[in-house]
Amino acid sequence: MHPGAAAVSSLPSAADREQMSLRTPAAGDLAQAAAQVAGDLLTPTAPVRLTDVVPMPEQVRPEPADDHHLAADTVIRVSSGTTALAVAEHLAALLRPATGYPLPVTGTADPKPDSGIVLALTGDDALGAEGYRLAVTRAAVRITAATPAGLFHGVQTLRQLLPPAVESRTPVAGRWVLPGGSIVDRPRYPYRGAMLDVARHFFPVADVLRVIDHLARYKLNHLHLHLTDDQGWRIAVPGWPRLTTVGAATEVGGGSGGYYSTADYQRIVAYAAARHITVVPEIDLPGHTNSALVAYGELAPDGVTPPPYTGTEVGFSYVDPASERTYEFIADVLGEVAANTPGPYLHIGGDEAFKVKGATYTGFVERVQRLVAATGKTVVGWHQIAPAAHTEGRVLQWWGTNGDDPATAEAVRHGARLILSPGNHAYLDMKYAPDTPLGHDWAGLIDVRRAYDWEPGSHIADVPAEAVLGVEAPLWTESVTSLPEIEFMLFPRLPAIAELGWSPRSAHSWAGFRERLAGQGPRWAAAGITYHSSPEIPWPPTPAEATDPVPTPPATTPATPTTDPVTRPANVATTPATDPVSGTAPIPTQTTPETATDPV
Repeated sequence: MHPGAAAVSSLPSAADREQMSLRTPAAGDLAQAAAQVAGDLLTPTAPVRLTDVVPMPEQVRPEPADDHHLAADTVIRVSSGTTALAVAEHLAALLRPATGYPLPVTGTADPKPDSGIVLALTGDDALGAEGYRLAVTRAAVRITAATPAGLFHGVQTLRQLLPPAVESRTPVAGRWVLPGGSIVDRPRYPYRGAMLDVARHFFPVADVLRVIDHLARYKLNHLHLHLTDDQGWRIAVPGWPRLTTVGAATEVGGGSGGYYSTADYQRIVAYAAARHITVVPEIDLPGHTNSALVAYGELAPDGVTPPPYTGTEVGFSYVDPASERTYEFIADVLGEVAANTPGPYLHIGGDEAFKVKGATYTGFVERVQRLVAATGKTVVGWHQIAPAAHTEGRVLQWWGTNGDDPATAEAVRHGARLILSPGNHAYLDMKYAPDTPLGHDWAGLIDVRRAYDWEPGSHIADVPAEAVLGVEAPLWTESVTSLPEIEFMLFPRLPAIAELGWSPRSAHSWAGFRERLAGQGPRWAAAGITYHSSPEIPWPPTPAEATDPVPTPPATTPATPTTDPVTRPANVATTPATDPVSGTAPIPTQTTPETATDPV
């Protein structure tokens, strides 16, 4: 139903108006009547279904007679003295702006599900480190888990069970109903991630935090940051100051670039950790290193400083694999990044080093793997490092387009595990369709169905399902220059990869997924998230579409949005108009979101 359709039945009848004319209504009556009509306009009359969640939970048992109504006096109760308090505060911060309810968080020694919302850590680890149970009854809503991460994922599910208007950053009058029933849920894979390339184009901290919020919404738990490449070096390293004063000063197209100070990077890591997301930093080696060579020409094979590079070609640069100074540099960089990264992984790249071949290449990778081990971290590299000798815990990130890969299968036989990012399914920098105004098509066009219709457990020949650590959706940014453009490429494909990583294989169904995904559109609009209105998805009509089916996106440059849960909504055009000059659809842009305080 159209969200505003119910408003007609809420208007007073002729008899009602006659009765109302006989008296002067009190201010409270007027406010209550206005709130009721506004609620009917802005929130659906029926609750969201328990089966509408993305990613699809493992078990869902609806109980329609047990719908729960949030009220102005709802209290969030949580075991006191535990890290669950942080999750409860996060939930309250998510729900307060739209509902206008105070939603106090109360710590108690033994929270009971008598009323309100209850978050409880239990000793039951049957659902693992990230699973949760959610029960919705008329009296109360209860989320239980063995860990704060599990509670946090349960909170993201609860969020999706409320009407889409709950994503608004300003008050919306209405009925906040949760569908009755229970959910038992846990992830299929321990690694579920996305990658943001901040080297080709630099993105400020606020944009990265916004991306972290998008990952958290769909229960992704790793953010891979591609921090260095030919076009720019994006992380400060004490002792090597020219990496940022010189190496960071460029980007694709000749922009001014930028970098993250140690404090910036620590802020990103802390913000992610508060949302149970692990940051995976990548220092790409031995290729993709022109920005480092511009800063320190002594690292170049011939000792000659190259000019800055702002194009998009690959494979021409590399650090000198025969120089001890190269390994001193790498040890310092990896040591600094490891010291500021609490997560277990360091990514060393390793792809497209076309000018470092054979034994020279494998010898380089093996030495760098030892340097990673010396920091106490586990090495991750693109699957091109497969021929190098195995080290304990080694992870290969596979980005091929042909599942027949004997070198990767052999590395797995020696103990390597895999993160799957097939270029023709998971690369979010690929175009949706031939006329998509951003992105590439070297791996093919990736519409939403193609992003969803593949099976990680059997994707690579001769690799057993148990060797797959998880999935990751990379977004390279040669053609992506702003946060709205990032969001346009992420949505609606990111939830497809998230469902492959979280939901059991038996739950994967394109027909079911596209219906559930359609319900996310109004949530993105309410949250001010730019997205591609893919024709594959049966999006519900919105008031904007009803009055202007082809809205023209604003021409102004968007201000930097703030981060969830304190971002106020922006105007979003989800159906781009055709540019009369180019004939292509321009990317929707957001307009003037207000700035709020970072909650971390």
